[in-house]
Amino acid sequence: MIAAGGRGKEPVRAAARPEPDAPLLEVHGLDAGYAGARILFGLGLEVRAGEVVALMGRNGAGKSTTLKAIMGLLARCGGSIRFGGRELVGLEPFRISRLGLGYVPEDRRIFTDLTVLENLEVARQLPRPGAPAWTVEQLFGLFPNLAEMPDRPAAQISGGEQQMLTVARTLMGNPQLLLLDEPSEGVAPLIVEQLAVLVAALKKQGLAVLLSEQNLPFAELVCDRAYVLEKGQIRFSGTMAELAGNESVRARYLGV
Repeated sequence: MIAAGGRGKEPVRAAARPEPDAPLLEVHGLDAGYAGARILFGLGLEVRAGEVVALMGRNGAGKSTTLKAIMGLLARCGGSIRFGGRELVGLEPFRISRLGLGYVPEDRRIFTDLTVLENLEVARQLPRPGAPAWTVEQLFGLFPNLAEMPDRPAAQISGGEQQMLTVARTLMGNPQLLLLDEPSEGVAPLIVEQLAVLVAALKKQGLAVLLSEQNLPFAELVCDRAYVLEKGQIRFSGTMAELAGNESVRARYLGV
């Protein structure tokens, strides 16, 4: 997660509202990578308000790199990333967060020496126009497991509960768009079911979600559309129903 506090006490801002029917997030010609290695090659995608979109592909396809590039976490990044009509390339991650993007990394990065409640409070931001405004009480309603342990140190909760805490902490920033990196990876089937219910609830609140995922059944439960990546390039774009019906794409790029 990109911490809400950041630097100084700048007011919370939202990205400008896009034109009617325009995507909330638009990525065009995205090239990105790490020192000595280029991972993404001219990647393009879009996410509209209230839409849940999956980035799918095998390990190493470029899913996590795409989310990190959107959040400004990669030094090597070219092309265009527009959020609410505003260009993000070149902005620092904390400024991107303050525009209304929330990021849930695969490795969670909770504050293990803080309690569950303190993890939530440290991420609190003011409400922003066009985004759901979350309170601790609302989040405890979405995450009843966390509601039972507000004063427990985060180091002493299960991996699935830590995943829930990471999502809840990010929501305390009141984002317009939530980036979820491999939410179902390494958690118990019961937690995966709870995550599916959670994503459906977030969509009902009007929150847009872009998630990277390898679990096709999970993606089919929660997503409207999917992009399939292979070697840093989009190989398929369509609805989840179209992906489910395309055996060739699933066999070639997803191994199912």
